[in-house]
Parts: sequence; C-alpha cells; structure tokens
Amino acid sequence: MDLFRAKRVYRFIPIGAAATFMFWAFAHFGVNEHLLYRGPHPEGFNPYYPPPPPFAGPPPPYPPPEDYHIPAPPVTKWSERASAVKDAFRHAYGGYQEYAGEHDELLPVTNGSVDNFNGWRLTMVDSLDTMLIMGLHDEFQETIPVLANMTFALREGAYAPFFETVIRYLGGLLSAYALSGEPILLTRADDLGRVLLPAFNTTYGLPMYAVNTVSGKTRMGWTGANILWAEALSCQMEYKYLAHLTGRREYFDRVERIMDLMNDADVKDNQFATKWHVMTGKPTSSQFSVGAFADSAHEYLLKQWLLTGKSEPKARDMYLRDVEAILNNLLYVSANRELLYVTDTINGSPTHNFEHLSCFLPGLLALGAHTLDLPTRDRQLHEWAARGLAYTCWITYADHETGLGPDEMYMTRMPVDAEHPKGGRWMELVQGWDAEGQPGGLPPGLKEVPPEKESTKRDYYAMKSDYMLRPETVESFYVMWRTTGDEIWRERGWEVFQAIEREARTASGYASLASVEKSPARLKDEMPSFFTAETLKYLYLLFTDEELIPLDRWVFNTEAHPLPVFEWSNWEKERYGIASAPSQGQTRPPSDV
Repeated sequence: MDLFRAKRVYRFIPIGAAATFMFWAFAHFGVNEHLLYRGPHPEGFNPYYPPPPPFAGPPPPYPPPEDYHIPAPPVTKWSERASAVKDAFRHAYGGYQEYAGEHDELLPVTNGSVDNFNGWRLTMVDSLDTMLIMGLHDEFQETIPVLANMTFALREGAYAPFFETVIRYLGGLLSAYALSGEPILLTRADDLGRVLLPAFNTTYGLPMYAVNTVSGKTRMGWTGANILWAEALSCQMEYKYLAHLTGRREYFDRVERIMDLMNDADVKDNQFATKWHVMTGKPTSSQFSVGAFADSAHEYLLKQWLLTGKSEPKARDMYLRDVEAILNNLLYVSANRELLYVTDTINGSPTHNFEHLSCFLPGLLALGAHTLDLPTRDRQLHEWAARGLAYTCWITYADHETGLGPDEMYMTRMPVDAEHPKGGRWMELVQGWDAEGQPGGLPPGLKEVPPEKESTKRDYYAMKSDYMLRPETVESFYVMWRTTGDEIWRERGWEVFQAIEREARTASGYASLASVEKSPARLKDEMPSFFTAETLKYLYLLFTDEELIPLDRWVFNTEAHPLPVFEWSNWEKERYGIASAPSQGQTRPPSDV
C-alpha cells in the first residue's frame, strides 16, 4: 500500500511543474499591468511609469556598483569643515540608534527616548536623505529592512498630526526615494499618503489637525475648528510629487482644492490670515505673519511653482502677491543699530515680535529673486530684504555669549514722528532714501554693525531665550551663499557650527539650550529630529564646494527634504486639470477617484 501511494504521488509532479511555470510566466510577463504605481496613460502603455529617480548629479546612485569610484577631492578648509559636520551627524545619529532607535527622538542628556510623533522612528525617517547626501550608505542600507516592515498603524484613540507627519515622514520618504531609487521607499510613501487622506474630508477640503491611520477618524487640535495657514498650505509639494510618481489623481486634487480656495478667497491687501475655519473655509484671525502659524505656507507658494517645472502660474502669482504684502507691511528697521527685521501684524498694527522661525524668509526671498523673472526694481527689493534680514538673523547669534540665537525677541521700534509716521516701516524708509538720491549706496536696514554683548544696548530683548537647534538661520545662509557667491555666509555658518559643538554637544548627541545668554549653557533634554534632518544638512551643504543639490533641479520642502524638479506630462495636465484652472470664485470639486 505504501509503495502504491508513493507511485500515485509521482503522477502529480508534471502538474506541479506546469503550475509552477504558469505562475512564473504570470509574474514575469504580467507584472507590467499591475496598477499600484501606474496611472492611466491615454497615449498608450508607458513601461517607464513611474518615472525613474532623477539622479541629478551627486550624490551617487545607491547602492554604488562595486567598481564605482569617487575620486578623493582635495583637502581644503571647506572640505574639512564639511567632514566635521558629517562627524557631528554620525555622533547624533549614533546616539539615537543606541538609546532611542525604536522611538522617535533621543533624549540626549539622560540617554532616554521619546515617542512624540507617532512612534514610527521619526529621527531615522527624517534623516534618510541626510545620510545619502553625506554618502553614508551603510547607515542608509541598515534602515531598509526596518522601512520594509513599517505599517504606519496607530492604535485606537491615537492620532497622527497631519502637518508634521507630511513634512517629516512623507517628505523624508519621497526625498530618499528620489535620491536612491530604492523602491520600498516609494511603496511606503504611497502607503502613508493614502492613510492620511481622511484628514481632507471636510466641507472645503481644509485638513483636520490629526488623523488615525487605521480607522480614518480625525480630531481637532489646540486651535479647535481652526486650521493654521501653515498646516493648510504645507502639503502641496509632497502630494503633488506623489501624484506624479503614482498617477493617483486624488493626491493632486485634495491639495490643489486648498490652493483654489486660497487663491479665490476675499483677502484684504493680500494679507493671508494665520487661521482658517475648517468648516466654513473662511479666515478667523486678523493676524498676518511669517512666523510659526504661517511660515511654511509662504514657502510652498514659490516652491510648488519651482517643483513642477514652473508650470503652475497660479502658485507663482500667489507668491508674488504674498511677498508684496510682506514687504509693505511686515518689514521694519530697529531704533538703535537700524537692523532690518520681520514682524507680524494684528488688525494692521505691528507687534514687533521677531521669531527665529522667521529667519527662513531671507533664504526664500533670495531664492525667488534668483528664479523669478522680476522687474529690476522688484528684484532689487527682494535681494535687499534678503540680505538685511539674513544679517539680522546672524547678529542675534553673534550678540550672545554662546554664539547662538534666541527663539523669540521683541524689537525696539523707531518712534512714530512727523518724519516717520509709520515708525520705521522699511518700505517707507526706502522711499525716503530714494528721494534723497540713495545716500551711501545702501538702503536702510542693510548696514552691517558689530555684535553687542551688552544686553541693555541691543535693539531687542529675548522673550524666549532658548535655542532649539533650529535650522532657519543656516538654511538662509546656505541659499544666500548659493545665490550670491558671497563666502561670508559660509564663514558665519562655520561660527554657528562651532557654537553648536561647544555648547550643545552631549555624550550621546546634541541638546537644545535653555538660554543663549551664558556659556556654558544649561541644556534641555531634547534633540528634535529636524537637527539631523535640517540643521546639519544645511551646514554640510554650506561647506561643500560642489553643489550636491543644485537649486535649479531640486526644491527643499520645509523640513529640508529635497524633491526633484519635474514637469507634468500632457496626459497628467489633462487628468489633473492643470491646463484649465477652475474659474474665479469657484473651488475644485471633490475628486471622483
């Protein structure tokens, strides 16, 4: 009986072999029809969709071939400084791996960990493109198995903050995919982009504060039914690039609907409010600002236009309207050293608060002046404002014993008098300078003055004296150097890096400072992920002679994740309605996909 059964089994061998062959043939020849990353293509099947990663110059393709050889660059002052920043990243990321590798961020004083952004290993994801840019391929390779098993699932009752999750996690995955071509990164980005979509399920498409990635439930944040302008307009770069890679119309439609809403909104003097009601789609505050509530929204107007190959004039035109309002209403000159600063207004009245977060603005203005086809006078104004603001950001660092700048300041304003009825408003001062024949050759607010170590003699006092390892100042230094060629911005960046090494370094990483006033500084037990994602990245790029991320081929999101410039194809323009924008006063209807 056993022999008979054995012989009967042999009859199934040919059938098994045939089934195996058929399965192989289907997998081999049928995979091109899989629709996971393939959108409809009216011109016929496109075997190269999604488009391959651009590899626009360095960094080298990942993983490098065995015979791939990069000639060793000559050792220079700047290459040594770039190497020092790379060592700082290794130290910070190594400490994170050792003490917090399964969590979001390192506690660098106590060698602990914290899950403050979903518990999905934030510092790792936020640092992926930094590793690639610095050529740390071994560290990058170690992340791939972790990412392959990542699900982005949250327990019931837990919520992912939409804004932070998009700019840090989704932006980090997309940038690392663009730089490496690693397919799992695009798969995970698509997964994450999809599970965040329920945040847009509101009357006018404005995103809710947070979403559960399993149930799709959403909740409000500390602003209640209001959404910050930065939260509403800092998802377009990520979702448009993801739409380009996947062909998913819903990704484009959801974020473009917000652009339509803002473009058609009845906004007085182009001063976009910092808060908007999620259910009515109307502004709910009288504040106009480039600070914490609005900062990255200003960025994404220009950067959307650049990212999509300058093919979306609506974004460009909104940026130009926005910047005109900023220059006319938010820029002032201080009373003592005549420093140019940017503040905010409430009901049209300036508060004269100046935030470290606002130090992104000089870099943005410089980028716009470098890439936009502006009238000569407008270009001049943008460049002047960029230079003056960047210097003020620098001097707030140089003024302090630690060599690092405070998080928020109150500026001493010029008095309101017959000569200056606007009390030091920059555009008024520039007009007066023009009328006098431009004495001295430099407009008001651009004179470079020495640091002031005596706090009572400064043009400001610190409202928040801590330094949070923020990137905005060195971000602007990087863009200023790349757009002007002036190496003074590199030298200033080096002084900032030396101060970080001296004041913020711990045994396992780098820590925020409780106060910038005295050295050695008292430390706070935190190392935000943006330190490795942004601050060290911009410093490394600032000290690298070769332009690793050319500004005409890559665009940084607000978390310093570079995304490659792309052009919408004709079928994409037709599918997404890019060529025929909604008429004035009408918002984009919900997606039908």
